[in-house]
This record gives sequence, C-alpha cells and structure tokens, in this order.
Amino acid sequence: MLRTVLSTFGILAGAVFASAQQPAGPAPAGRAAPQPQAIQQVKPGLFMITGAGGNSTVRVTSQGLILVDGKLPGEANYNALMALIKGVSDQPVKYLIVTHHHADHTGNNQRFLDAGVQIVAHENLKKNLVTYQVDPKPAPPSITYEGAEYTVQLGDVKVELHQFGRAHTSGDTVVYFPDLKVVALSDVVTTGKTGPLIDYAGGGSATDWTNVLAGILKLDFDAAIPGNGDVMTKADVQTYKTKFDTVIARARELVRMGVPQDQLLAQIKTDDIGWAPRVPKIDAFYAELSESK
Repeated sequence: MLRTVLSTFGILAGAVFASAQQPAGPAPAGRAAPQPQAIQQVKPGLFMITGAGGNSTVRVTSQGLILVDGKLPGEANYNALMALIKGVSDQPVKYLIVTHHHADHTGNNQRFLDAGVQIVAHENLKKNLVTYQVDPKPAPPSITYEGAEYTVQLGDVKVELHQFGRAHTSGDTVVYFPDLKVVALSDVVTTGKTGPLIDYAGGGSATDWTNVLAGILKLDFDAAIPGNGDVMTKADVQTYKTKFDTVIARARELVRMGVPQDQLLAQIKTDDIGWAPRVPKIDAFYAELSESK
C-alpha cells in the first residue's frame, strides 16, 4: 500500500566513460556547457524545465508547488529556476522530490531546505550521498522512504513515487502524476546519442534496469519526462526498453561466448541502436552479465 505524506541507467568502441560521480564544475574542454533553462507546459498544471542539469518538473496544486529535481548547483542556476517557476505560479515550492543523488538533480538541495522546502527521496539516495565524491556535496533529503512506493499529497493533488529497483543508481525514483497521466523518469530514460549511464559506484545495475523499465510501462501514462531532452510518449519509452534489452542481450551473449572483459565493449553491436550504455566500471558490468548468462 502506498504510504501518504499528508499536506506532502555510447559505449564508444573500447572506451570506458568517466563515472557519473565526478565533481560538478566548469564543462571540460570539448564538452558543451549546460544549456540555459527554459520552461514548457506538458499538461495543464504541469511544466518541464530544461537546461542547467537534468530536466525538472513543476506540478501546480491549490496549496503550493511540487518540484521534481533542482538542477546543477549554483546560485545562478537556482535563481533562474525559481524565476521560471514564478512565471507560471506565485505559489511557493512546498516539496522537492529528488530522483537520484547526482548533482545535476540535487545540486541546490541546501538552498531549497533553507527556503523551508521539504526534500523527499528514496533512502538509497541518502545512503549514496555519503560516499558521493562531489564538491559541493548535495544536502541530504529531509524525508526519505524505504521500499517500492510512497505518496506525496499536496492540496487535491496526489503524486506517486515508485522505486522499481536498481537502474541508473540504486536510489532512482520514478515520479508519477496519475491524474495527468504523466511520469517523470529522470535518468532511467535519457534521449539523444548519449546512452544510459550505469553508475555502479552509485548502486546501478545493467541487468536490473530492464525490470525497472518494465515496471514503468505498467503505469497508465501518455507523456514521459526523461532525464534530459524532449517529452516522450509511452511508445517512445517502450522503444527505449527494446533498444536497452537488445544491447544487454548482445553483451550477455558475447560474455557467454567467452569474449574477454577488455574486448567486450568494442564488440557489442550498437550502430543500429543509436546509442550504447556508458559503463564506468567494466569489471562490474562483466560480472553482472556473467552471473545472468
């Protein structure tokens, strides 16, 4: 049963990508700087804010605002975010739901706490913050939940938090707005040519990820807000799962065939997918595939 708070995952041939758990800061040479923030309506009373980190979601209620993810750290990022929010509602943010511990989603936690906002997250997110190597380190949430489900209620709006298992990290929260049939997926689903990042240091899992996607697809939604990029349809999410499953199945078969660990990434066929998973820890990836082959 959902508990209620009343009143509130490409591989470039042979390359191992840097871990997601790197300090936030100026964009390295050759990587684009974060884009300016922009807001768009997804459904009446629900908005997506892009830029300056992962996508954020704003839900307007009669008693205040529920925000999902708070951008990269920095006063300028925070102020720009709040200015966009105030452009659609003068009501205060009452709850910030953070979907995993990475700083492009949690970077302004302390600023929100200082403003009296309750921050809600899975207990695993709080645990991951303890060993997260980033400066500044995000402040921990003020409210955590264990298990698979939780509910935030504000005014007449109920928002469901689902933890379907390990994917991008061990603390991923999928945020579902049942009255609008919209789901915020964070980095469980991303768009563009940058493939899903399996953050093993943060408890992520390649083989469990498919179960998380399956759980998401059981929800009744017609619009999905990914960790970055444009709003997706349910069919888009199904296509993403099909691609993900295909890449993992191919990798698992290569392991079964005895392809050495140091050659695995280069041999996985991904050109027909459009992206490939980013794997900071090939040993953990190989071990997972070996256990599940």
